[in-house]
Amino acid sequence: MNPDAHLLWKAPRWALAFLLALLGMLGPFSIDTYLPAFAGMAQALGATPVQMQQTLSAYLFGFAFMNLFHGALADSFGRRPVVLWGIAIFTLASAGCALSQSIGQLVMFRALQGLSTGAGIVVSRAVIRDMFPPAQAQRVMSQVTIYFGIAPAIAPMVGGWLYVHTGWHSIFWFLTLVGAALWLANYRLLPETLHVQQRQPFNTRHLMRGYWQLGSSARFVLLALASGIPFNGMFLYVLAAPAFLGDHLGLDPGQFFWFFVMTISGIMGGAWLSGRLAGKVAPKHQIRHGFVIMLTTSALNLIANALFPAHVAWALLPIAIFSFGWALMVPVVTLLVLDLYPERRGMASSMQAFIGSTANGLVAGVVVPLVMHSTLLLATASLCMLGIGLVAWFYLHQRWPEIGRTNTLH
Repeated sequence: MNPDAHLLWKAPRWALAFLLALLGMLGPFSIDTYLPAFAGMAQALGATPVQMQQTLSAYLFGFAFMNLFHGALADSFGRRPVVLWGIAIFTLASAGCALSQSIGQLVMFRALQGLSTGAGIVVSRAVIRDMFPPAQAQRVMSQVTIYFGIAPAIAPMVGGWLYVHTGWHSIFWFLTLVGAALWLANYRLLPETLHVQQRQPFNTRHLMRGYWQLGSSARFVLLALASGIPFNGMFLYVLAAPAFLGDHLGLDPGQFFWFFVMTISGIMGGAWLSGRLAGKVAPKHQIRHGFVIMLTTSALNLIANALFPAHVAWALLPIAIFSFGWALMVPVVTLLVLDLYPERRGMASSMQAFIGSTANGLVAGVVVPLVMHSTLLLATASLCMLGIGLVAWFYLHQRWPEIGRTNTLH
């Protein structure tokens, strides 16, 4: 924690949480906003469905790759410059997407978007731990999780409205305006939270030593898996929304918002409760509660889809409850990740985001196309995503039972 943290931010804590949440929202918001316009963009650009899928994959893998470096740069040069440069490049890339005349140009600018937008997610986590002691950091992380969870749910609704009324180009012009406004807000408001004495040397040997230290740490990798992979148990339903909601549940696009409202409600409820429990419940108990909720819900969802045809009357509820369980535990696990190596919080946040975003990319590009034609397969894939995170946490809990035992998060 920065020893001068109390001097850096005089406004209410929720205001900083909101600013950091906007940074975190930029990545998932950019992923999902243009999904409703896929078919129209393919027709306008003369692209095949496979080529359109490449615009998503280019973004996700660019996002995952650069996540390895945002935090390391922020540990050396400070949080503020990395954020401002990342948003600036994202804004220019969004304008490039809007001006694209071919699918090749769109893929290139989407990759550039992905390479730049991860700075917000990675650095915002490090800023929270720079500014707040453990219990307060959990409360702020929970507030950020509430806003973060809203992004992938409302983004398709915003993109769909823009596409219907003003065409697909307007989606990327909208993202350009969002980027410009966010850059201005952070330029004026975001303090530099990395103390000068905590900065790390920026040289290849030191960076490689840091990556090796984290990558070879079983505790770090297991915590990153426990926090990043279960998200996909919910996210794959978002990515498969046109098939899941339209083909399987028989909803028209105007009714899709019920799915997103329920998912948002689950995330907001879980994150709110996580913040309320900060300092009152041992972190490992809170994590256990989240996994129990997700496991129970996923198992019941699988059984229901195996026995009954999917119906809107019940098929959306398990996803909302799963989201609640995920949001209950993920702020705590994220802080455990950041506190393993306090001197490398930026790099830890980078590698945690890399693991999560790589999983997101594989789910989007490989898993969803294989399972979206069957609600039973969707439920099975969701349970498998949870299972990976659950096994990681269970092994970690058995091997290092002291992790998360106290509210100090050490």
